[in-house]
Amino acid sequence: MNQDWLEKIRIRIDEVLDRTLGSHLGESNLLDAARYSVLRGGKRLRPALVYAAADAVGATLDSADAAAISVELLHAYSLIHDDLPAMDDDTLRRGHPTTHVAYDEATAILAGDALQALAFSILGKEDSRTDAIRVKQLRLLGEAVGFKGMALGQTMDLESEGKVLSIDQLKIMHTKKTGALFTASILMGAVCGNPNKLEWEAFKEAGEAIGLAFQIQDDILDQIASTETLGKIQGRDQVLGKSTFPGLLGLTASKKEAYALMKIANTALERVSGNTKTLEMLARLSVERTS
Repeated sequence: MNQDWLEKIRIRIDEVLDRTLGSHLGESNLLDAARYSVLRGGKRLRPALVYAAADAVGATLDSADAAAISVELLHAYSLIHDDLPAMDDDTLRRGHPTTHVAYDEATAILAGDALQALAFSILGKEDSRTDAIRVKQLRLLGEAVGFKGMALGQTMDLESEGKVLSIDQLKIMHTKKTGALFTASILMGAVCGNPNKLEWEAFKEAGEAIGLAFQIQDDILDQIASTETLGKIQGRDQVLGKSTFPGLLGLTASKKEAYALMKIANTALERVSGNTKTLEMLARLSVERTS
């Protein structure tokens, strides 16, 4: 059904990202590395969530563009830094050498820094959004990636290597490392409209559930999929001694947990008065994707 919608959104975001990282930023190895990191494919699921949430509150795609671009630039920055030797030390991403391998470590760090700065710059620019919407989106993204969100989750992940976490500890870590940006993506789209308090909490609950379900599927795929399918080296979690959902629960129970979270997300979205079918489709994609 909505696969056509998703493909159109991917094309839309790719075109905007290409323009965003265009020649107006000058010519430099830094820009080349940033373009290499951002434009080599990707699921574009996070910006899709922005657009789907905006649609659910009756907002236009144009009004959600800045948030969608910012989320994807921020995501790209996080991947560059996650792959660095000081973190997960990965050499393959999206079927290509990671940025620090293709360029060098210093350039990769700076490209990530520049993408993060650009994300917030774009989110704060004046356009059809009101000042109140821009400020709220800036705060949502900042909170999602900082001391209580993605950066904290990555720190927890690094500190847990070689340790066996409880399932509750694992959920807390990934709610921050992965889930926070998923939740922010949905809320940044929802704020383009005028959701009431009940709907806002429903969007938040759905985002948290979808983000955690996505991570469970990520853990499953790391165990069962091939390097060619994943576009990154298979089995890295085991090599790094990370606790994973399949490692703690087994594959079957992990899959059941992911589907249970999808149901939680869909149940939460029933409290939203607008059309949430696209968000529900993206929730299903999070647990049924094969790469």
